[in-house]
Amino acid sequence: METRAARAVPAPAGAPAEDGRTRDRVGHLLLEHGAQTATELAARLGISPAAVRRHLDGLVAAGRVTEREAPGALRGRGRPARRFALTDAGRSAFPHAYDDLALTALRFVAANGGPDAVRAIAEQQLSGLAQRCSTAVQSAVDEAGEAPVNRAEVLATALTAEGYAATASAISSGGQLCQHHCPVAHVAAEFPQLCEAETAVISQLVGTHVQRLATIAHGDGICTTHIPTQLGLRAGNKATPARPVPAGRATASTHPEAGASTRTTPSIDRERTPA
Repeated sequence: METRAARAVPAPAGAPAEDGRTRDRVGHLLLEHGAQTATELAARLGISPAAVRRHLDGLVAAGRVTEREAPGALRGRGRPARRFALTDAGRSAFPHAYDDLALTALRFVAANGGPDAVRAIAEQQLSGLAQRCSTAVQSAVDEAGEAPVNRAEVLATALTAEGYAATASAISSGGQLCQHHCPVAHVAAEFPQLCEAETAVISQLVGTHVQRLATIAHGDGICTTHIPTQLGLRAGNKATPARPVPAGRATASTHPEAGASTRTTPSIDRERTPA
């Protein structure tokens, strides 16, 4: 689902403002009319085909536009004409209504199945993230022959690759995992089950209970998760070797402080802090 708006395909960094505006117009034309030749675009823009090709070259280099031969069309001395079309990356630069669609779907689920149904969807949605990040953390363990010095840093790298812009740091009481971007913040603001499921994933991956201090969905600047000292994070990023606990396998025997509890996943605490 797409909407037409003023925002369009961004020009590459450093491009003059006029070039950026022209490339925006090229992007809109490709969105509205589909694949076109440089000559067709030039006619619609009122500029020369050579000028259009210069802008198309920039968009192709940025991965926003792709080119292919136009079937049956010839140009010049028998050379096939080239048609240009938006790539998936080019289309993604235009506004979408995915958040609204997700909210509508979750509201329907909540109305008909209740909070537990929403929680089940959130856990299912994050199961893939948990598996990919678990693989990344385990790979770091395998390559080093032991747990990495700072598992939170390894996890932060994996989360960054997933679009969370995450960082990790050591503090006197343990460690902090900070996520500077939340891909689902707009939806999570109404359905906190998404944040709860994400926190559970972090807890499983580091192998200990964690405490969520702040979330973007609740109006904070970043999502901050505190990881206690029992993980081994101390000032200077020093840690005691310990293998991460696979999802769903943290038990009382893994964490003696849990006593005789039969909990199958690490406990999760949530503490709100001012934005």
